Amino acid sequence: MEKTIDARGLSCPQPVLDTLSAIAAMGSGKLTVMVDTEASKENVSRAAAAKGWRLDGVSEDGGEYRIDLSKA
Repeated sequence: MEKTIDARGLSCPQPVLDTLSAIAAMGSGKLTVMVDTEASKENVSRAAAAKGWRLDGVSEDGGEYRIDLSKA
């Protein structure tokens, strides 16, 4: 299963809560989270790792971040 969450424009902790909700619903698969602050990038990455998800990469474009996560 693959899913993308667009959390740009949302204040913390909403991007983290949205990510954790998707992780719980998916169980495994590939998840992409779009955020627009450094704090959200760090918090989403940490929260996903705490749930056993792997950080496959983070890319930045004009102050927006794409966080690619996966779990087998």
